[in-house]
Formats: sequence, C-alpha cells, structure tokens
Amino acid sequence: MFYPLQLLADWLTYSFFKIIPGTLLASAVDFFILDTMKIAILLLVIIFIISFIRTYLPPEKVRLFLVKRNKLVGYVLASLFGIITPFCSCSAVPLFLGFVEAGVPLGVTFSFLVSSPMINEVALVLLIGLFGWKIAAIYIVSGLLIAIVSGLIISRLKVEYLVADFVWGHSQIADSSLISKMTFKERLAYSRDYALDIVKKVWLYIIIGVGLGAWIHGYVPADFLALYAGADKWYAVPLATLIGIPLYSNAAGVIPLVSALTEKGVALGTTLAFMMAVTALSLPEFMILKKVMKTRLIAIFALIVGVGIVFTGYLFNAVLR
Repeated sequence: MFYPLQLLADWLTYSFFKIIPGTLLASAVDFFILDTMKIAILLLVIIFIISFIRTYLPPEKVRLFLVKRNKLVGYVLASLFGIITPFCSCSAVPLFLGFVEAGVPLGVTFSFLVSSPMINEVALVLLIGLFGWKIAAIYIVSGLLIAIVSGLIISRLKVEYLVADFVWGHSQIADSSLISKMTFKERLAYSRDYALDIVKKVWLYIIIGVGLGAWIHGYVPADFLALYAGADKWYAVPLATLIGIPLYSNAAGVIPLVSALTEKGVALGTTLAFMMAVTALSLPEFMILKKVMKTRLIAIFALIVGVGIVFTGYLFNAVLR
C-alpha cells in the first residue's frame, strides 16, 4: 500500500540528500521521511471521512440520546462516540463537562473521557500506518473495554458527591441548527477545512514524534532498550505506565515513538501501555479536572484507568509473543 512512498523516501534519502546507504543517519532519515508522508496522507483522508460523518451527529443530539440510556448501552455509545472526537485528554474535558451538565450519568461521561484521547481517529490512523490493521483493531477493542469498564466502576461507586456543585447547576446544550441545515457540498467543504485544520494543529506533534522515533530507529541501540523494557521484565508494563502519566502529548506525537521503541526490542504491550498512559492520563488533564471535581475522584479515575492499561499491556505481551 505504501510502496510508492517507500520508493520516494529512498530516492530523497539516497539520491536527493546523497546520504550514504547503510549508515545510521540514512536509516534515521529514511524512516523520518517515509513515516511523515504516510501519517500525513492517512490523517487527511480518515479525518475528512470522520468529520463528514460527524456533521450528521450534532453534540446535543448525542447527549440527549445518551441521557435516555443509563444501562450498558450508554457506556458503549459514549465510548464509541469518543473515537470520532479528535481530542487530547485536556481538550476532551469541556465536552465531558457538557455531558454532565446535560444530565448524562457520571459513569457514562467518564467512559467518554477515557476513550476520546485514547482511541480517537488520529490514533487509529497512526496505528494502522505503523502497525497494521490487526494491531489497530486489538488496540481499539482493548481501549473500548477500558473505557466501558471504567465508566461502569465509577457508576457503581456512586461518587457524584465528589463533583463540584456548579457542574450540576445548569445545562450547556449547543445549538446545531446551522450544521443541520448544511447542504451536501457544504458538508464536504466543512470536512475538508476541518481535516486541514486538524493537520495544521498536529503537524508539529507529528514532526517531533516522528523525529524522535527516527532518532531512536537510527541511533539508539536495541540492547539498551531491551535491557530495561524487554518482554522478559515483569515490571516493564507498570513502569512504562507510570512514566507515561507525567508526560503530555496527543497520539500524533507519541505513536511514532512507540513504533520506534517496538522495533528496537521493547515489547508491544509495554509500548502501548506507555502510549495509553500518555494520551488517556496526564497531569495537565488532572489539573483541569481539579477545578470541577475533588482530588479523591481524580485519584479513583486514574487508578481505575491505570489498572486497565497495565492489564492491557500484559495481555498484549502474552498474546503477541
């Protein structure tokens, strides 16, 4: 599928830039050029498709639909909705608040808060491009399960009293009349502009992420990483999860790095646990949530999701040996 891009990357690396084949620099540059082109193309195409579909799903309609479903289907739908919202952990918080203010059960809103940054379309695009459909599908299923189970546990704990009083005080249902009146051409134009806008916002993350990945790919010895995060290290998964929490990035920035780490001998489950922690749990997100909920609820949320991430990491390592 990406063979023409590989030929172009090889030509740019060896003919245009005249880098000597077989060197560490050549390996890093070729990796950087190929993955940057591949990710940019996939990003434009899939976000265009997703954003077009989203023009038929105004946020307030989704919220009202979920309000009527307070059983398992609500958690599943909220988690699925998270996939088509291209938010990082911090930018998902405002929509999370909108759900709560609209009367959506707290557990359902937490399912959305977990799934949105973890398995949005950006993550899907990058995973398909770097690991293939099989790994992407397994990752999506595991991410959805973490989101659904996390929401169910939060609901069972009855922790609504840990949310700030003002959050329950009013509703902020946005008016989507303009979107509903769009013509087909206007929807296409909106989707095109939205896809370009998203790429403009994340291109720096892509360059930095792929750049770091290329550096690791070309220069970091595989033995060094395998020594500390190899598949035989029982503590590798929880360690990767803990390291990922203080960091903050979106999927565009972290997945290329995950790809490079995997190629260097780090177990796939370990690297995916690291990615999940970076995208679904972050200190900036916790700081924003602190304004609308008590520290105890943030800790409960982080613990539940963290345990799910560690379990998923171990599962990947066991299945994909």
